[in-house]
Amino acid sequence: MTPAAVDEDGPTGIHCRLDELLAERNMTVARLSELVGVSVVNLSVLKNDRARAIRYSTLSAICRALDCEVGDLLVRSD
Repeated sequence: MTPAAVDEDGPTGIHCRLDELLAERNMTVARLSELVGVSVVNLSVLKNDRARAIRYSTLSAICRALDCEVGDLLVRSD
């Protein structure tokens, strides 16, 4: 059984605030990519709410680089 938040055909109900956090810190996706070791393409997928999953290690690295908490980065959108 698939959880409601992981509907393969529609939105997950989770919004990634990566764009906002980058703007607040005057940081580019390219610079974040260098800091966390994740490709620009994968960060863009996350930033545009198209990601279906994220590794805890990636999530931790992004939060460390942006000096934020997971709840600052990912929020419920429903």
